[in-house]
Amino acid sequence: MLKQTLTGLQSVLTLNPRIKGGLMIVAVALALFWGIEPAFAHHGMNGAMPSNFWEGLLSGFMHPIIGLDHFAFVVAIALLSAFHPYGIAIPITFAIAAMGGTGIHLLTVDIPAVEIIIAASVLTVGTLLAMKERPNLKLVAAIAAVAGIFHGYAYGEAIIGAETAPLLAYLIGFTAIQIAIAAGAIGLARKTFTALDRDPSLSLRFAGFTIGGIGAAFLASSILG
Repeated sequence: MLKQTLTGLQSVLTLNPRIKGGLMIVAVALALFWGIEPAFAHHGMNGAMPSNFWEGLLSGFMHPIIGLDHFAFVVAIALLSAFHPYGIAIPITFAIAAMGGTGIHLLTVDIPAVEIIIAASVLTVGTLLAMKERPNLKLVAAIAAVAGIFHGYAYGEAIIGAETAPLLAYLIGFTAIQIAIAAGAIGLARKTFTALDRDPSLSLRFAGFTIGGIGAAFLASSILG
């Protein structure tokens, strides 16, 4: 299946080289998706509770990466804000809100339909990225803040019942890795389009369609599952 997909992508690039920038940006997310075993879908410790600081930190690092829905959302908000001078503030807002969402889960407050809302958030930011007109940065910040609560709530599932040290390490880990992913996506987007010396709109829109498709797939799975 992967070989067929890569062959198809090669054909697309031959026909329309202008979408190369978008493909480069989303390639990491797709590669991660294909390389992960389903059993590790949302936990870096193979289902085991982190028992010390380093295990908590590792689990925190892994969770936003091996969860394609979380990863795609972070990449999308990074690309939405990539060409604003202070665009990194948007992913930071999301990461802080995610810590709050984890805290809500640790307080045993029940939030319904979390996976559906997370999938819908990925679809939403993918759609915004695919639009011809760039959305207002304040709107993106508001979406990032609200979505962060739900993504963070999902992160909390992996750490409920842990001791203080691994819990704090887990929070540090997933916050740091999300900001790092966003900073990397922003840097890659800026360098790519500077090197290609062209308007990034088309490639960003293509990336938006790809991320929106990921969100739609997760949404359908969450509703039907």
